[in-house]
Amino acid sequence: MDDRLALPAGDAYRAWVREHDTLTGEDRRLIRAHVALLPRQPAISVVMPMSGASEAALREAIASVRAQLYPHWDLCVADGAPREAGASRALDEAAHADLRVRRTPPGSAVPGGDVCASMNAALASASGDFVALVGHGDLLPEHALYEVAVELAAHPDADLVYTDEDSFDSEGRSAPRFKPMWSPELLAAHDVIGGLAVYRRALLERIGGVRPELGDAQGWDLALRATAATTPDRVRHVPAVLHHRRRRPEAPGDPETRRRGRAAGRRAVRDHLDAQGSTEALLEAAPLAPGCNRVVHPLPSPAPLVSVIIPTRDRAALLERVCAGVLGATAWNPLELLLVDNGSVEPAALALLSRLEAEDARVRVLRRPGPFNYPRLNNEAAREARGDVLVMLNSDMEIVEPAWLDALVRHALRRDVGIVGAKLLYPDGRVQHGGMVLGPAGAAQHVHRFAEASAPGYLGQLALARTLSSVTGACVALRRGVYEEVGGLDEALAVTFNDVDLCLRIADFGYRAVWTPDAVLLHMESATRGADGADPARRAQADAEWAFMRRRWGRLLDEDPYHNPNVLLHEEPIAVPSPPRRGRPWRRASAGAGGASGPRTALAPGHA
Repeated sequence: MDDRLALPAGDAYRAWVREHDTLTGEDRRLIRAHVALLPRQPAISVVMPMSGASEAALREAIASVRAQLYPHWDLCVADGAPREAGASRALDEAAHADLRVRRTPPGSAVPGGDVCASMNAALASASGDFVALVGHGDLLPEHALYEVAVELAAHPDADLVYTDEDSFDSEGRSAPRFKPMWSPELLAAHDVIGGLAVYRRALLERIGGVRPELGDAQGWDLALRATAATTPDRVRHVPAVLHHRRRRPEAPGDPETRRRGRAAGRRAVRDHLDAQGSTEALLEAAPLAPGCNRVVHPLPSPAPLVSVIIPTRDRAALLERVCAGVLGATAWNPLELLLVDNGSVEPAALALLSRLEAEDARVRVLRRPGPFNYPRLNNEAAREARGDVLVMLNSDMEIVEPAWLDALVRHALRRDVGIVGAKLLYPDGRVQHGGMVLGPAGAAQHVHRFAEASAPGYLGQLALARTLSSVTGACVALRRGVYEEVGGLDEALAVTFNDVDLCLRIADFGYRAVWTPDAVLLHMESATRGADGADPARRAQADAEWAFMRRRWGRLLDEDPYHNPNVLLHEEPIAVPSPPRRGRPWRRASAGAGGASGPRTALAPGHA
């Protein structure tokens, strides 16, 4: 991924590294003590290509592996040309000094294929149950394999463990990539796995190792094929910076090299989509994220009927604007519009409802007086709806792009997707909703709030479709069958958190919540009811409903698996918390709390 999408270099991150990501002597002692107590101590083979490595870079890389505090490893260096003459000598010296270091025979001499062939030879010679892939010249911090081993000990069925990473050069470490939990949409957009990636050796053997024809995209291709061959619960993410990617100096041929790399990456994704049966999906450049892809999923013909549900009470001007957009500025056809009137009394609103129903056969008005209960209004409308796809839409929305519904339905019709959320903007054009995050910073907060509409977001998260734990119910689409299967919205959550609860229950049924940047609407947030915190009674109700959520979902509300605890995305500009929210596993172990990364697991299965 382009470094422009990561956190920028600077003194702030380096200060964070010094304070929170540098081991002390006591840390090392606790790590060694914890290793001795691990119930499982898997052997890990580190595979590293030698091709292109300078002598100095290779010496540093080998030294970083030999310095690992976790002792159960071996290092297989894939010997492919070209390389500096001294690099071979450096490897021989390391192998002589440490029997765990060895060179695999040189690979094929086919131009462009020697690196991959030698990598496959190294994979074949690996003796560990797991294989860690490390780029030539890249470095591992001394606790890297320990953290992976802790995760594998806690989750012995894992097939892939990946970690956070950053870059380094002579000035120090920079551009941290604090990654989210694996998402099939993100992996199709860019190589979100990256480094450090540790695979079960049997899985690599089953998928045939590295494909020589993929060149610089071999790691991305491997991640795509591996995740397609396993299940999401066997893909684990350790939210710690355990891989340092060496910055390589610019060279005259680099633009062409990057072009070839992008082409290879697109081929890897295209092959992956075809293998998953998505042969009709289009692969495009993501408009706001440099170097990333956008997958455009096909729509069926004929198009299904979409039922748009809008609860309303008075506020005629707001309702007229959103209805004009749905009926007159939306490209999708066919659709029906169900207006759920929750006891309007203002003459202008009553006249508008009557006129809309009389003038457009697509409009039906459902009279549902009584106390406001958002789930009840939507549930009753869903029972009356005739469409195969349901769209729940707030009345304080404005339609600004004709294809907004196309973008939602493209994802909603995917069999493993349960609910789809949209990109919502404030009237001034800044981001209001780019997805939601659960966690101790707040009950459920919107990420990248107040960012510019054209901003790609951290790691492209405002520019790329991705799986999330939750999306706001202000604008969502889902198949009628999914809505009925999970029982609709929970009417015990009359005002707040009913959207979060719905998304989590949908995940429990084996579907995913997906957010797409391609459906863009304007949102006058809470214009219809006002902010809940402004009224003591509403605040008390919100508190009671949050307590209900706590009883139902527990710790899942504290640690969102799709949000990295090392970065605060609900702030703009984004920030790195100090101290980190994630405790160090060796310190947790010494306090008797265990050491794995806990509940950071996929909520539901699926592939792109």
